[in-house]
Amino acid sequence: MMRADSRAHDELRPVTILTGFQRYAEGSVLIEFGDTRVLCSASVEDSVPPFRKGTGSGWITAEYSLLPRSTLVRGSRESSRGKVGGRTHEIQRVIGRCLRSIANLDAFGERTVWIDCDVIQADGGTRSAAITGGYVALALAVRRLREAGLIADDPLLSQVAAVSVGVVDREVMLDLVYSEDFVADVDFNVAMTGDGRYVEIQGNAEGAPFGRERLNEMLSLAGVGIEQLLEYQQQALEK
Repeated sequence: MMRADSRAHDELRPVTILTGFQRYAEGSVLIEFGDTRVLCSASVEDSVPPFRKGTGSGWITAEYSLLPRSTLVRGSRESSRGKVGGRTHEIQRVIGRCLRSIANLDAFGERTVWIDCDVIQADGGTRSAAITGGYVALALAVRRLREAGLIADDPLLSQVAAVSVGVVDREVMLDLVYSEDFVADVDFNVAMTGDGRYVEIQGNAEGAPFGRERLNEMLSLAGVGIEQLLEYQQQALEK
């Protein structure tokens, strides 16, 4: 099957990570997975949620949103509807879990790092882009904290990145665009650390059930893509 953008089945879309995109955030990036574009910013607050107070430990949390015209048809802002939708809650929790998984929260002291992920344009893989870009924004904020002498040790123990993988027309494909995701028989989102451990594996069969061999094939392909994303992260931080 020829893909919509003529990529090989095991090929990522072009990835761009532009750092320092916002003036005031402690860390910020504009990340692009092809036509999917997400603005990720990291903001540091000298306070923690009530359940962390008095522990001497910090916290990392995330917020995620789709801008109204990031999709083909305008969607209303969730703030105008008066509540955050279930999908948004799920993605926010996933981003927060992924970033906390590679951090020593004690090293932050009683500080919270907010990771805000705003989707400017959506063409599939928005949560994967948010996790991958969110890590870079977090690393930039940590760098600023250390340069200011506010924390001594690097709290980041590893990198974390994510990618989508799925089965479309009986073929396993990496980094699905929306038109592929829409018709996929199986759709997975996979997040891994820099040393190859899994943080999040979320997926399901939209059509017929799939076997262990197919699952292993998808996880292996996701690992190949994430290795490349980890390199893109390092290159962005070195700039």
